[in-house]
Amino acid sequence: MLKQRELHECHVLYNLMTDPAVFPYVRYPCQSYEEYLFITKQLIVEEEQGTCISRTILDEIGHPIGTIDLYHIHHQTGFLATWIGAPYFGKGYNQRAKEAFLAELFLGHDIETIFLKIRTQNIRSKKAVEKLPYVTLANERYEQVYQSINHSQQRYNLYCVERSDFLESIGGIQHEVAT
Repeated sequence: MLKQRELHECHVLYNLMTDPAVFPYVRYPCQSYEEYLFITKQLIVEEEQGTCISRTILDEIGHPIGTIDLYHIHHQTGFLATWIGAPYFGKGYNQRAKEAFLAELFLGHDIETIFLKIRTQNIRSKKAVEKLPYVTLANERYEQVYQSINHSQQRYNLYCVERSDFLESIGGIQHEVAT
């Protein structure tokens, strides 16, 4: 479901990203394929430097359908950014991608807290993240971070995933599956 980013996937991902239902909500809204290719190269370099972790989201047959990134990694925290192409909306990919990525981050990297900033008008993302049992609204708990993401005219809600909450949640999920 997730794999490291590769440049040969950029054509498919760029075409999915430019859909009007997706484009306003991506972290890097590129205006051209060449710009998207450049940004992807930068992300690969940043991952090598340890400042971000970026993955391609795949469907069941291995086609790229979106991306998921942890960026601004600092003091065991980072920000999560995810987008999925419109043809794949409502099919459970978002939740599965997040769970796989969070498991990788919390079990394979030294990450304790993951922040998600969601534009107040992005109802689709808000509903999707609030379905996840390990995500909490963090506007008050992390007020300084909340203030820092709301310094422009664009308004965001801040959510977070703590390592302990996620691991407890997936332990419960795994127990339910086993019984």
